[in-house]
Amino acid sequence: MMLDYLARLLLLVPLVGGLAFLSLWLYRRFQPGMAFGQRERAIRVVDAMPMGPMSRLAVVEFAGKRYLLAVSRGRVDKIAETDAPTFVVPDGE
Repeated sequence: MMLDYLARLLLLVPLVGGLAFLSLWLYRRFQPGMAFGQRERAIRVVDAMPMGPMSRLAVVEFAGKRYLLAVSRGRVDKIAETDAPTFVVPDGE
């Protein structure tokens, strides 16, 4: 009787743990509302630099412009704005 209980326990505990891990992995992989695969985003974080324990500077690109933002715990301030650089691909001459 006790041996039967231990055999079931040793079989079912890893099975339940594996199913929980698989469900969390699938949820992260295919999050609700997200399109499958990569998609083009309207906003891109170019760079970020911590300035203290609760604040950072971030360069964000949006609609052909770059914005320098000061981000703190409860506030976001625009410090500067400039046009995003355009890169010219050489012809391969």
